[in-house]
Amino acid sequence: MGEVQLSLLRPVAAEALIDESAFEQEEFLPYWAELWPASRALAEALPEVRGLRVVELGCGLGLPSLVAAARGADVVATDWADEAVALLRANAERNGVELHAEVRDWRDAWAASFDLALAADVLYEQRNVEPLAERLRELAPSALVGLAGRPYEEAFVRAAGPVEHVAPRVIRLQAS
Repeated sequence: MGEVQLSLLRPVAAEALIDESAFEQEEFLPYWAELWPASRALAEALPEVRGLRVVELGCGLGLPSLVAAARGADVVATDWADEAVALLRANAERNGVELHAEVRDWRDAWAASFDLALAADVLYEQRNVEPLAERLRELAPSALVGLAGRPYEEAFVRAAGPVEHVAPRVIRLQAS
């Protein structure tokens, strides 16, 4: 990712992480365990972040968070999967990068504020469209979203308001 070199531990097989009871309860699947192209695109499109407070929603393996932290941002990375957060912490330590990783459902509001919000390839389901647009607007005056061509992304762009394409697969939202 530009001048940043990272070594990432990743699950060998995401399918092996499927938990039937978790799926029955919240339709939870281990999407976090893949290094998605939208995550790479978002990490590559990051602007100057040194000194900024940055939050990533649904971070998964946390590549954008790791890159932002390595480039001097104060980063909070969130995911609702305990395993994702644990692996991100291990990868941060492995790469000598400081960030805060926490288990959090981004559909729930919280009082913190940031300079920049990030999300990559988190629009797997229609039910995430409105909450993601709302949360990004609440958390930061600017947000970068990595897109993957998923069916609900068009609805998200409409819900989010005016967007700017800053790179292939990456849009910027400005808070209104």
